[in-house]
Amino acid sequence: MFIQIEPQSDVPIYQQVTQQIMEGIARGEMKPGDTLPSVRNLAADLGVNMHTVNKSYHELEEKGIITIRAKSGAIIRSTEERVLTPEQLQQIEKSLKPIVVEGMVLGATSDQIEHMMKKVFSDLQIPAEGV
Repeated sequence: MFIQIEPQSDVPIYQQVTQQIMEGIARGEMKPGDTLPSVRNLAADLGVNMHTVNKSYHELEEKGIITIRAKSGAIIRSTEERVLTPEQLQQIEKSLKPIVVEGMVLGATSDQIEHMMKKVFSDLQIPAEGV
């Protein structure tokens, strides 16, 4: 697993870690049942505070992406275990809305925005239907 932190970014480090772990799962670099590095090891590898990685792991657990077990660590849940709730769908839509609005204001058509979404899926090397 390769995670690159951008310290000068406006995005908090724990969110960068969370996002990059999710991208690794979406790309298939990490599979269900895989164990993430320990909080201590990942923090040392990234040169960040252990609490930062811990916060990221707990956010992933809240999203239902991983399970944290004492002595076993953080384990990636299977697709069957990751049930997409209506609330999560609503949150995804809420997160996408400002980006779509910006595109519309800049003159992008719905076809162009749809093409960009398909490109994102393609860049992650997954079918447009999902992971």
